[in-house]
Amino acid sequence: MRILLVEDEAKLAAYVKRGLEREGFAVDIAGDGEQGLWLASSEPYDVVVLDIMLPKLNGYRVCAELRRQQVWIPILMLTAKTGEYDEAEALDTGADDFLSKPFSFVVLLARLRALIRRGTGERPAVSEVGDLRLDPAQRRVFVGDVEVNLTPTEFSVLQLLMRQPGDVVSKADILASCWDWAFEGDPNIVEVYIRHLRRKIDLPFGRSQLETVRGAGYRLSAHDA
Repeated sequence: MRILLVEDEAKLAAYVKRGLEREGFAVDIAGDGEQGLWLASSEPYDVVVLDIMLPKLNGYRVCAELRRQQVWIPILMLTAKTGEYDEAEALDTGADDFLSKPFSFVVLLARLRALIRRGTGERPAVSEVGDLRLDPAQRRVFVGDVEVNLTPTEFSVLQLLMRQPGDVVSKADILASCWDWAFEGDPNIVEVYIRHLRRKIDLPFGRSQLETVRGAGYRLSAHDA
């Protein structure tokens, strides 16, 4: 899953980025409101973490403009301010959640996972495709009653495919969602992770639920054989 962090405190941004990447997220950083607005308007993020006190455009204005443009990416606002009026203003401009600095990284992570599960519409807490189940809150995957251990990136790729069961997801879309915009490696890395997933969720169970659609991308089917 891909996150945009709009934060002008470089040390805090680097700390949060490292922590989120260890959890398997792809993270882009914008250092001011104008850059954050441009990226959030043009890139496919799953959630935006938006500081309020920013150069050029503050977080309230960024949030309000995104909603005016009908960009419905979930937004979590961060601020050093405290008080019910600041929280109310953040929510009134269109933010989905609010967290005051200093904050616990564990709490930040839990709130981001909740927002990603919610997405731009109603989503169940646990994703199910056939007997394949993915619990984003606990970061656990099961095939039937068997738990499958995935790396953070494998989990992210599988979660994306399970959000669109039966639909073809292109390699470009997987790269855009699961790797950050600065990724300059071989795009065939997607094929590598698809192979890893097949070895874990398909081959041990004698099936081919994860399909390659030649020239188009990949599809996770509900059938189990």
